[in-house]
Amino acid sequence: MFTIEHDYDTTVVTLIDEGKAPLKEDVIINAFDDCITLTQFDPRIDDVVRVTLSISQLRDIEAALDLPEGVYRLRKTDEGGP
Repeated sequence: MFTIEHDYDTTVVTLIDEGKAPLKEDVIINAFDDCITLTQFDPRIDDVVRVTLSISQLRDIEAALDLPEGVYRLRKTDEGGP
C-alpha cells in the first residue's frame, strides 16, 4: 500500500509494508525538482536513515529494473531520434 501527497515544493510518497510479520518500517520518498530522498526508521540504530539520489540516478534505477545483469550507461537521445 502507498500514499501520495503533494506539498508546495515536493511530492511525498509513503510505502507501507503489508503482509506477514515481521513488517518493515514505512519508506518515505520525497521527490524534489533536483533530487529524490528516501527515508526509513531503522530500529536497530533507533534513528532515521536517509538516502539522496540525483534525478539521473533515479532514471538509472528505473531502467535497471527491466534489464538483465551487466554494466550499462544511459545515453540522451536527440529529439525525434532513437
